[in-house]
Amino acid sequence: MTSENIADMDTDREEIEKAKAHIVVEIIEYVPNAVLSRTIIKKMTGNVTVSAFDAGEEIAEKSSAFDTYIQIIDGSAEIVIDGKKHQLTRGQGIIIPAHQRNSFCAKEPFKMISTVIKSGYE
Repeated sequence: MTSENIADMDTDREEIEKAKAHIVVEIIEYVPNAVLSRTIIKKMTGNVTVSAFDAGEEIAEKSSAFDTYIQIIDGSAEIVIDGKKHQLTRGQGIIIPAHQRNSFCAKEPFKMISTVIKSGYE
């Protein structure tokens, strides 16, 4: 299965409750044949999102005007940045530079945190 764009994702756009402890890996569950996302923080200046990818799911190549920090919190993921493949496992992170083409592929189920800081163009 392939998720072609954000519209295919079941996205909860409400922030999680403030001043309440949570276990980040439990904020979102795996769903068969799906990519799901849940907003942790969403502001005009940036956002933090947690996503869960089922095995075989992909996010098609795209780019962003801002740097994006990705951290794998469960499983492992293949992330392609500007044509170069990166295999990340739980606990590892990577910065996707602004304006670089990137895509995600789940060879196995994985969860990640995505952090975007909209500090302007560099």
